[in-house]
Amino acid sequence: MRRLIIDTNIYAAFKRNVQDVAEVLRRVDYIGINTVVLGELNSGFKGGANEGLNKQELEQFLDSPRVDVISIDEITAEFYAQVYWNLKRNGNPIPTNDMWIAASALQHGLALFSLDGHFKKVDGLMTR
Repeated sequence: MRRLIIDTNIYAAFKRNVQDVAEVLRRVDYIGINTVVLGELNSGFKGGANEGLNKQELEQFLDSPRVDVISIDEITAEFYAQVYWNLKRNGNPIPTNDMWIAASALQHGLALFSLDGHFKKVDGLMTR
């Protein structure tokens, strides 16, 4: 897997210097991070004592030539609808934000790197 999209918990694990997460991120050619993940991260920063530092470190991460911010658009919304209905039909709901993250991964043909096992319920989603 040379191209990934990351979940919020992967960025957090990377910042905590979790070695296996850091090693995977070092080896890939492309790291996507979507705007939902950025929203989750910024929400967490707001509640903490180090908001300015956390934002600065995130900006440094985003400045890497291997990192790309992936926006949610009309096409993502179509993928989201498919993810939602497949999960609903199978009785396997997952959090709404995670459906948007999965939809972005599917839209862009990226493997999703997450510590959450519930992503395995999403049809067609490659996970790391």
